[in-house]
Amino acid sequence: MDRLNPTIAELSQAIEQGVEKCPQARRLRTHPEVGALTALAFVLIIGRAERFDCGKQVASYLGPVLVEDSSGNRRRLRHITKQGSSMMRFLLVEAAQVTARILPEWRSKYLHLMMRRGRKTAKVAMARKLAVRLYWMMRQGVGLSAVEQVRFARRTAGHRHGVQSNTE
Repeated sequence: MDRLNPTIAELSQAIEQGVEKCPQARRLRTHPEVGALTALAFVLIIGRAERFDCGKQVASYLGPVLVEDSSGNRRRLRHITKQGSSMMRFLLVEAAQVTARILPEWRSKYLHLMMRRGRKTAKVAMARKLAVRLYWMMRQGVGLSAVEQVRFARRTAGHRHGVQSNTE
């Protein structure tokens, strides 16, 4: 551990410097719980946002969509596709899980999906939703608005990870 900690710190600093040089990555970091690594990886993997017409194409490119096997009137949705970067899928799922814990709107959507489809499917659906939101933030050239940032700060004030502690 003592040998790895300096290397990890050096790499984390390099990621932070990369984010500071990239205005798109800085903009994506305004979204709650999207860190430097997720923002920078998203910008580097997507490239120019204009090459996609809609969020559905971005989700298909990144891979958090279901494979469809259809024949006649029967439609089967299977596992997620293995398209795109597995690292990006992992980062999106992790960021979406934390966002679902903190933002009430995301939490209710996640719980609803989890009750209907199961925990794993709900995680992937929230990752897809996050990918589409980050794409539109990147494409429109806007970050999270100041009003939304204030609302988010008020919701999580005095809470650890969006959950009120029992010690209060």
